[in-house]
Amino acid sequence: MFINEINSAGALPALEAALRFSAQRQSVIASNIANLDTPYYQTLDVSPQTFQKQLREAVDKRRAATGGAFGELAMRSTDEVKALAGGDLALRPRVVGGNLLLHDRNDRQLETLMKDQTENLMVFRFTTDMIRSRYELMRSAISERV
Repeated sequence: MFINEINSAGALPALEAALRFSAQRQSVIASNIANLDTPYYQTLDVSPQTFQKQLREAVDKRRAATGGAFGELAMRSTDEVKALAGGDLALRPRVVGGNLLLHDRNDRQLETLMKDQTENLMVFRFTTDMIRSRYELMRSAISERV
């Protein structure tokens, strides 16, 4: 169908994957913040660098197969990010080690969590702005208001 070809063209599949990742990672970070004072809680996270590598490989594979102009992204699954049908992602956060354990055996670091939350929010806002501009361009073309 024509709409599926439009939705799988250009940068849209990569932007949607990045948006899904940052939305789900925000939930992981929010859980860490919510459990800041929970005894024995260990901070969880998913590596953005690992996801970026995974996404880069999928984009390169699509480029080699179709020239990059169209097609679904065939992302491979990793230990932290499982690629599901339809472009969905399932995050499997891991315990982030290396933090100093406090008296209640919690490894919290508020500054690190706030930094991660801010960086993730910037990625989310950037991808939503890019997707919005792509769809606005399509809307203008469809309504013949270029």
